[in-house]
Amino acid sequence: MSDCCSGKNPEPKKPCCGGGKEEASSPSCCGGGGDPPKEGDSCCGGRGKVDWLLWGSLSLVAAGIAGHFIGAGPGWWQTFAHGSWELMTKAWWGILIGIVAVGVLGQVPKEVVSRLLGRGGTIGGIVRATFAGTLLDLCNHGILMVGMQLYRKGASLGQVIAFLVSSPWNSLSLTLILIGLIGLKWTLAFIALSMVIGIISGRIADFLVKRGALPANRHTVEVDADYRLRDGLREVGKNIRPGGGNLGRMVRGGLSESRMILRWIFFGFAMAAAVRAFVPTEVFNQYFGPSLLGLLLTLVATSVIEVCSEGSSPIAADLLNRAGAPGNAFTFLMAGAATDYTEIMALKETTKSWKATFALPLITTPQVLVISWLLNQS
Repeated sequence: MSDCCSGKNPEPKKPCCGGGKEEASSPSCCGGGGDPPKEGDSCCGGRGKVDWLLWGSLSLVAAGIAGHFIGAGPGWWQTFAHGSWELMTKAWWGILIGIVAVGVLGQVPKEVVSRLLGRGGTIGGIVRATFAGTLLDLCNHGILMVGMQLYRKGASLGQVIAFLVSSPWNSLSLTLILIGLIGLKWTLAFIALSMVIGIISGRIADFLVKRGALPANRHTVEVDADYRLRDGLREVGKNIRPGGGNLGRMVRGGLSESRMILRWIFFGFAMAAAVRAFVPTEVFNQYFGPSLLGLLLTLVATSVIEVCSEGSSPIAADLLNRAGAPGNAFTFLMAGAATDYTEIMALKETTKSWKATFALPLITTPQVLVISWLLNQS
């Protein structure tokens, strides 16, 4: 019987990732690849330790939701409470589907992911990841959890960056919302430009990995030439069909692997609600015009304010229609993916590298600002 938590150290065995099985199929048990346990890993380590960031942020958001229904307290508290409720009502479905997707992806062999996404470090692999992020109908919080799971399944850093940058607001439902808010022309332009940024950013990231400036994904697998995708998909079907403990294993895996992302999502909710409570709306309406200062202030705002994709679309529409700043609208939609601290901290905990983490904002933000400035001049 093998123990995926043992690595090179033949210590007493423990059930892996809470699933009650001692097997190596868990994608990130103890860091994956037989690495020894690391403190804070989502499966084998940290049992008995309180995740203060997760439970503290969740408690604040829960208190705000309760305050929304009670309706009592000072004005700033009622604003915080309403913001907490609004964010949760808009994002819960994306979070839930993201957890489910992570649980299902946990049952998918790395070889299947590699074949579907294409080989990392190639233009084909980047284009596939970009289209996958664009077409997947999830909000940015669900996309974030899926993106981190793709990294643990062996996707290259460039593919993950392309997936994240092209995806947060490009779901079918939000595309239809944007068409209604800003028109078909601007919506198609924003989608095309976001895909261009995703492809360029992914290629740059993979190039830097190849040059050794950024760390390679330690979960990457080399797929044999004779590996048949059909066999892998058959294994996936066997792992996710009802019965045999599959459902329980997927639920446990989805919750366990999503925990480190959820802590930052709830922290972001609490921060966004606090900003709404203490920063007047008039400040945004006054300073976010189609000037260079307005563009830079938009960048700062979208970096600080954790806005779900459903919430970002109406705000972006206001920036375009009321402030006459299409570039600011594009920045608000795109730069949140490039500079949002939820994504940055999730990347840090997944890649274990600050270099890989800050590659996301450093590569993508300049492109977003240049394109946005050009859009404001149109």
